[in-house]
Amino acid sequence: MHSISEQEYLASCCDIARRAGQLIMTHYQAGGQTRHKQDNSPVTDADVEANRLITQALSAMSPHIPVVAEEDENPAQEGHARFWLVDPLDGTRAFVAGEPEFTVNIGLIENSTPALGVIYLPPLDLLYFGGPGIGVWRQTGADAPTVIAARKVPAEGVTVVKSKSHPSRATQAYLDKLKIAKMLPGSSSIKFCQIAEGAADIYPRFGRTMEWDTAAGHAILLAAGGRVETVDGKPLGYGKPTYENPSFIAFGA
Repeated sequence: MHSISEQEYLASCCDIARRAGQLIMTHYQAGGQTRHKQDNSPVTDADVEANRLITQALSAMSPHIPVVAEEDENPAQEGHARFWLVDPLDGTRAFVAGEPEFTVNIGLIENSTPALGVIYLPPLDLLYFGGPGIGVWRQTGADAPTVIAARKVPAEGVTVVKSKSHPSRATQAYLDKLKIAKMLPGSSSIKFCQIAEGAADIYPRFGRTMEWDTAAGHAILLAAGGRVETVDGKPLGYGKPTYENPSFIAFGA
């Protein structure tokens, strides 16, 4: 048994995500400097400072659990049964463009499966949090949290959330086979939350993502009655070599 319960971890992670979000907003309002990493993806001072805040807070709270975070120079080696996955600022392109669609993501993995997740949207002061066996909620500001749940697909067809900044032919080929009622383009992990709260039904993602991009959203979606699968119908797992995901599809109920 671990001395700290999942519920206590979840409450602490909500607090940590909010603090990171407040820090990010100071850069957002000031208009931060952008650099590019080796893979040509953008990175800002907000990414780096939020990364530091979150990893230090998680390490202080749970020193026995390794932290794997996007902006770490040398992320912890794979092969751990239990570890944190952190994307301190998901949707950096939107952040740099001044669009309010970026998130703070904290997920806990246990035996390659998401155990809990927290996603915070700093510009809207909007928090999604939960995990399988714990429950799942949405909270705006200081309002009382409300329980959310994925929905069954309506008769008129699916509502699809798709990446605004990463379109692909494979995604279009997949969508061509569906009866689509509505398309919602979006940035960052908010797409998982839209399915978890019953605002959308499916999110196909063909192309490269990393485990820290999906862990928190995956946990929230599982808790809401949805699922995330590889294209061959297997559950998306975690702790893979280099932490790279295959193509996947997220579904509601």
